[in-house]
Amino acid sequence: MKFGILTSGGDCSGLNAVIRSIVLYLDENVKNAEIVGIPNGYGGLIEGESFPMDRRDVENVLGRGGTLLGTSRQPFKLMTVADDGPSKLEKMCENYKKMGLDCLFTLGGAGTHKTAALLCMEGCNVIGLPKTIDNDIYGTDVTFGFQTAVEVATDAIDRISTTAESHGRTMLVEIMGNKAGWLTLHAGIAAGADMILIPEKPFSVDAVCEFVTKRRKSGKPYTMIAVAEGAVLASEAKFKKSERTFVRTALGESTVTRHLAEILEERTGFETRASVLGYLQRGGTPCAYDRLLSSRLGGFAAALAKEGKFGVTAAVSGNRITFNALAEIAGKYKLVDPEGDIVRFAEDIGIGFGV
Repeated sequence: MKFGILTSGGDCSGLNAVIRSIVLYLDENVKNAEIVGIPNGYGGLIEGESFPMDRRDVENVLGRGGTLLGTSRQPFKLMTVADDGPSKLEKMCENYKKMGLDCLFTLGGAGTHKTAALLCMEGCNVIGLPKTIDNDIYGTDVTFGFQTAVEVATDAIDRISTTAESHGRTMLVEIMGNKAGWLTLHAGIAAGADMILIPEKPFSVDAVCEFVTKRRKSGKPYTMIAVAEGAVLASEAKFKKSERTFVRTALGESTVTRHLAEILEERTGFETRASVLGYLQRGGTPCAYDRLLSSRLGGFAAALAKEGKFGVTAAVSGNRITFNALAEIAGKYKLVDPEGDIVRFAEDIGIGFGV
């Protein structure tokens, strides 16, 4: 059997651990297995690029961040668009056949899974693996890369807290997460943030200002606010993302964080700063949890391929590794329940959500 592996979308810690586990499992358990790496995500498949891989290529990558295969983003909405020739989807299917693949492993997030489902519909044997620091893939309790990003964001908030306390400032720390607030919620709670703003709970500027002012009046010298990059004002919630983006771009703002910092300082009179963590959250060595999870997911996916179980994606349910049909989860997102247990817990211990 011949197997292809690609990583698509944003990078994260744990990708190399998954690749390693797939290669090692196939080498140990599938007779005469032929493995190829496809560079730069779906872009490599569109161009028909590949290179042979064996266990020697993955022996020392378990603790390495990023992806040894390279990655890229290919907008899903353009996959079936024919522009003076075959569409990207048609090219990928053609190259899948030209490569002689019996199975393609696609490591990626929600967009990657949607494209993987399209490939399945066109007759390609695909197995997905749930990668994203946003933890927003439907049907799995957790995605690989998430826990490492939580650790990084938590450490960053811890460090920024010391300077906030020293200077008596209100500090806003922007954390990745456009649609889902899992990363901000987990890191914010773990680091002891005073307020957490996430996309699933649109916030009021008045409520945030009132919260900060009340803390100061009660003798608290500083305030830490964890802000998801996708956090939205209550007044913006009714608009589509594209409409919000248009308005913010016109104002010279990419996210709400810096805008909120300016308003907070103006209204409360307290020195306020914003810090954007950005790609720090994606890079670096995977934590032990992600190394183990990634290894288990990779081995499980390879076992599915050996059994001829295609058109699925690996998933975590409790302590078990299981799978879901790509057709059933593609295009769906797992979002934070604004009235769920973890949010209620945070509120019960005094964390504000700007509502």
